[in-house]
Amino acid sequence: MHMPIDLRGTTAIITGGGRGLGLAIARDLASNGAGIGLLDVLPDVAATAAAVATEFSVPAAGIISDVRDASAVEAAFGAVQEQIGVATTLVTAAGITIWGESAKVTPDDWQRVLDINLNGTFYACQSFANRLHAAQAADADLRGSIILISSMSARIVNVPQFQASYHASKAAVSMLAKSLGVEWAASGIRVNAVEPGYMLSDMTREFMDANPDLAGQWQGLIPAGRMGEPADLVGLVRFLASPESGYLTAQSVVLDGGYTAI
Repeated sequence: MHMPIDLRGTTAIITGGGRGLGLAIARDLASNGAGIGLLDVLPDVAATAAAVATEFSVPAAGIISDVRDASAVEAAFGAVQEQIGVATTLVTAAGITIWGESAKVTPDDWQRVLDINLNGTFYACQSFANRLHAAQAADADLRGSIILISSMSARIVNVPQFQASYHASKAAVSMLAKSLGVEWAASGIRVNAVEPGYMLSDMTREFMDANPDLAGQWQGLIPAGRMGEPADLVGLVRFLASPESGYLTAQSVVLDGGYTAI
C-alpha cells in the first residue's frame, strides 16, 4: 500500500505515456486523483487514456504526438488543455536507445536518439512552461512540477552493450533538469530528474528477449540483487509531483538498487 497523495484537481501530462513505465506512472498519478494527458506515437493512446479514465474516475485524454516535432508537441499540449485543463505536472517518459559500436553508428541513428530523448524532452518542457506561465496571469498561486525521466546512464557507462548516444542524451537530460530548475524556480516551476537503473520496462524486456544472456550480467551488478519494477519508480515520481517536495528542484535522483555506488 502506498502513501496516498491528494492530486485531485490537477492535470499531469506524460510523454511516452501509452505503455510501459510512462503508463505505470500515469496510472499511479490517476489513482491519486490527477487528470491525465497521455502523449505517445502509439495509435491506441486515446483508448488507453479512456481506460485510465474509467478505472480511476478521472478526466483523461490521449493524443498521438511525436515528441521530435515541436509544433506537434505544442498542438498536443493544447488539445490536453482544451479537454481537461492546464497541466501542472509533466513527466517526460518518451525515450529510446539504439545499440551499436560507436565507430559504426549512422548519423540517422545518432540523431534519432537525441531527437527523442533530448529534443523531445525540451519541447515538452517548453510547451508546459509557456502554458503554465500564461495561466499564472489569472492565478498567481499556480505551481508546477516537471519530472524528467533520465537514467543512471547519465552518470556511468552501461556494460557490456555499446550505447554512446543514449549515455550522451541522458546526461544532457539530467543537466537540462538542473538548468531549467534554476531558470524557472522564481516562477514556481520545479524541475527534477529521476535516473533509474535497470528497470523491467517494455523496452528492457524487449532487449532481454533478444539478448537473454544480458539479464544475468545486469542483475549480477546490482547490489539489491534484482532489477527495478515500475512500483519502485512511481512512488518517487508521485512525491516529486506533489507539494510535499516543494523545496526540491534542479536535482537528479538515482534509483538503481545501488548499481552506481560500486
